[in-house]
Parts: sequence; structure tokens; C-alpha cells
Amino acid sequence: MSQKILIVEDEPNMSRGLKDNLEFEGYQVDVSGNGMAGLKMILANRYSLVVMDVMMPEMSGLDVCKKVREAGIGVPIILLTAKSEEIDKVLGLELGADDYITKPFSLRELLARIKAVLRRNAPISEKDSERCRIGKLALDFGAYTAADSTGIVKMSHKEFGILKYLLKRKNEIVSRHDLLEHVWGYEETPTTRTVDNFILKIRQKIEDDPNSPKIILTVHGTGYTLVY
Repeated sequence: MSQKILIVEDEPNMSRGLKDNLEFEGYQVDVSGNGMAGLKMILANRYSLVVMDVMMPEMSGLDVCKKVREAGIGVPIILLTAKSEEIDKVLGLELGADDYITKPFSLRELLARIKAVLRRNAPISEKDSERCRIGKLALDFGAYTAADSTGIVKMSHKEFGILKYLLKRKNEIVSRHDLLEHVWGYEETPTTRTVDNFILKIRQKIEDDPNSPKIILTVHGTGYTLVY
């Protein structure tokens, strides 16, 4: 089955052109013309990827991204922005976007970004669509859901991404820079301290005693290893 992409874009010519070209590449494509409608479609459907403009009527792409992540949906999101200020890019990534591309852009560049994001979020094995247990959590990497003995546990897309990559490299030492490159997809920002903060959050959810971790171990001066 081909991968399904949602385009959230208020410029008809832009959305029509993207739809035609993505369908030519073999993707299934839905289109929404504003942020509010786009959010409803994301909440009601399962997409492989969302390509979304930042500046839109009714609800901005940044607000949609925030609402999607608050709902616990881990669908990869690429933001389209006409702004070039670094603060806008960083804000989008902090709100849970996976990548951004500044208008005007070439179709070739967008297709490359889409393939890269889909590749980073692809299952690490055939068993990833099934639940596995890591510490206290029962995880489903395909559905981006997590639960412990008390019920559903909220986890961000980046937390799933970190766990997925550590699981792929289980029992190996993974550097902070390696995690930045493969989970965030870029190397400059955020800092390695951000990785440490995410690891701390994950430990609080999977470890019996986060202060004395037995599953995600710190390799001082290097990074982390998942004992599994």
C-alpha cells in the first residue's frame, strides 16, 4: 500500500501542484485548505506524513502542530514557511515538527525532504508494528502508543524516536550527536543538553528507579546505551 500524505496549504495553486506531483511519485494525497480543517483530518485519519504551511487562516501551522502533539499523534510533519528567521524554524521544531522548508523551494528539494523524513520514521523491523515492552512501558512504534500498568502514557514524537533508535542500536553506545542527527535530523540545534533532558523524561516513564537507571545507561563523555 502506498504511503498517504496530507497537504495543509491555503494557496490553491500550491496545493494542487504539490498534490499532482506527489501522486505522480506514487503517494496517496489528501488536501486541506486551512489549519482548522487540517487538524480535524489529522485527528480522524492515519497519515504517513503531513506537509503543512505555517501561515494559514483559522489556525496556523505551528498551532496545528502543537495540537497534534498534545493529542499524542506522532505523524511526521514538514512545515512550509515563507519566513527565514531562525527563531521561527527553531520554534516549529520545538513544537514537534520534524523538518521545515522555506519558500520558495524546488520540487526536487521537497521530495528529498519527504523521503528523508519518511525514512527516519520507518519501522526498524517488521516487529515494530507490534507492541514490545521496554521497562514499565508497553510500546507500539507503529501506532505511537505507550501504556504502563496504570493506563495510557503520553509520549512525544521525539521520545518515541529516541527509544526507536536506541532499540535499533540496542546494547551499543549511541552518542548524543548521533541521536541529534537521526532523531531530529539536523546537527546544529538543539544542543546535546536537549538530548539529556529527553533521556531524563524517558527514564521517568520506563525505569523503576529513574535515579538509578537499569535500562538506558549513561556512557560518560559519550552518550547512552539501551540494555535490552
